[in-house]
Amino acid sequence: MSEGGFHVHGPHDHEVEHAGAHGASSGMINQIAMFTAVIATVGAIFSYMGGFTQANAGLFKNNAAIKKTEASNQWNFFQAKSTKQSLAEVSRDLTPGPTEKVKYQAKIDRYEKEKNDIKLVAEGLEKDATAWDKQSDEQMHQHHRWAQATTALQVSIALAAIALLTKKKWLEYGMFIVAAIGGTIGVLAMLHI
Repeated sequence: MSEGGFHVHGPHDHEVEHAGAHGASSGMINQIAMFTAVIATVGAIFSYMGGFTQANAGLFKNNAAIKKTEASNQWNFFQAKSTKQSLAEVSRDLTPGPTEKVKYQAKIDRYEKEKNDIKLVAEGLEKDATAWDKQSDEQMHQHHRWAQATTALQVSIALAAIALLTKKKWLEYGMFIVAAIGGTIGVLAMLHI
């Protein structure tokens, strides 16, 4: 009460008095409030995991691009050795003296060995790039699961607010069902499904 004898109600005070006067169940209000707090906390965790997996997907895609670039560099190096080997073969074939032919054949043999070594490195880098791409795709799939779970929990919280305002029991059931769907999707994300 204020000094002049007037009592000023805030919006919250009026709603509490109105709910009490009309026999509204404080049990329902408490249940929905507790449910909303729990779902908001779980939703925050799901949201964090969604961001985490999205960041990992980007990082893994970047690693794949780096490996692809390294493999491309190796294939360019392989091509350069092939060109040198071809020039050495032409030189060997056009050289009249047997001593020169032996010298060029040694270069040809060396280039062939170097090419084989380079090829193995390039193929390994390509396998690494493919593995990073696969990991990135898996993380993006998991990210989508976390995002779906978070969205379902947010819808459930919205339904809880509407259920509190309208005091409709079917909305309360709806919020539980949507939250269960969000929780299930979150478990699928956790299990990488």
